[in-house]
Amino acid sequence: MSKPVLTVRQAQKSGTQKLSAISGIDNALESAVLLAHAVQKDRSWLYAWPESDLSSKQQLHFEKYLQRRLDGEPVSYITGYREFWGLDLRVSTETLIPRPETELLVETALSKVDEKAAKVLELGTGTGAISVALSAERPAWKILVTETDASALAIARENFKKYNLRIDTALSNWFENTPDEKFDLIISNPPYIESDDPHLQQGDLRFEPLAALASGKDGLDAIREITQQAANHLSKQGWLMLEHGYNQGKAVFTLFQRSGFSSIETLNDLSGNDRITIGQPCKKP
Repeated sequence: MSKPVLTVRQAQKSGTQKLSAISGIDNALESAVLLAHAVQKDRSWLYAWPESDLSSKQQLHFEKYLQRRLDGEPVSYITGYREFWGLDLRVSTETLIPRPETELLVETALSKVDEKAAKVLELGTGTGAISVALSAERPAWKILVTETDASALAIARENFKKYNLRIDTALSNWFENTPDEKFDLIISNPPYIESDDPHLQQGDLRFEPLAALASGKDGLDAIREITQQAANHLSKQGWLMLEHGYNQGKAVFTLFQRSGFSSIETLNDLSGNDRITIGQPCKKP
């Protein structure tokens, strides 16, 4: 016996009810995102045509997407996309899902770095979200991104191509394969979760690449390595800007100091948590 035909409105209501089983999410929004993906339309179409009937194929896709979400899979991995800085970016299970908190890195870079033709190095680009946002706002900037995972770098290149951005790429572990030149900005959202943190086995984090999340016993291995090397790759007025955990501000500030940085600041995200630390190389006498 065939299933009854659902309208967009009915499907959205059903999806919202089913996703209410997941705590801490906007179930109506997530249902709408998955429904829009199932019918291959923008979310605005759902609200404009609520009485439109779904085809049996669309209903089947929607039900599968809902079940995947109920099984814990992040919406962004189901749809293959995530919005960042108002831009729709391709994501995959090889990449970290961009978070709103990371937009603070973009905002700070835009406010601190000269608007003219700056040289920028992004370490561990993942989806390329940070550099896509920077290049969209500052087309004159010359940006190079590095990434250790070839599959992730391919996703970043897709995003650069989608927005017609001229961004150079290098398959590299941090500074390993970068050119011998000075940059006006080195920016990164490196892994910073403690390797034994139980949250890595919970929620969305279960599905994301561990190498992009965890970094040693104290979570600071990557940040430690970057801060130790960054000054050698920065121009005199250059900036190092790193994202880190909400409880790592003091530790990262100290790492900047030990690596010879000045003008060090730890900035808070919209929730009031320590989120990024920035600094400049100490001026030599």
